Amino acid sequence: MPKPKRGKKKPIPIGDEELDAELEFEEGPSKSARKREMTALQELGEALCALSPKELSKIPVDDEDLLAAIEETSRIKHHSALRRHRQYIGKLMRRIDPEPLQKALDALYQSRLQETRAFQDLEVLRDSLVRDGDKALGHVLENYPNADRQQLRQLIRDAQREAAAEKPPAASRRLFRYLRELHSAE
Repeated sequence: MPKPKRGKKKPIPIGDEELDAELEFEEGPSKSARKREMTALQELGEALCALSPKELSKIPVDDEDLLAAIEETSRIKHHSALRRHRQYIGKLMRRIDPEPLQKALDALYQSRLQETRAFQDLEVLRDSLVRDGDKALGHVLENYPNADRQQLRQLIRDAQREAAAEKPPAASRRLFRYLRELHSAE
């Protein structure tokens, strides 16, 4: 026996164009489009749940129920309970405008990205100082005029001695900390 065809039922044409137009109703977004929207809201809620309390305080969550549900997520350990709770957060997210939350989350991610890039740049700078010594020192002094030349040279020499002796990089870490202090002082 053949399976019945499923899908949208087409209106039966009556012959009168005005009646046909009245029978066709306004359709909203399709079921799959609504499902994509709900999934996106649930993913936004999951991203909010992954934030630390300090970071979450920077996000403008106006709905008290949503905020309580997000904070409660950290206490749930069982996998299926966590999945249901995430779906509940997605349901709560449908009641609010997600645009300000998304913008604040994007700004937070952007600041994290900038911090990571600055950290990586300082690592490259430290490595070049240890590798090139005084040749790279001029570049650092140009970028950080408040740097103590004598202390910087001493840290570089200590890091070079450690690298030559294949010891753990304690002096290299001290040099990195000093560069990070210089960077944060700007």
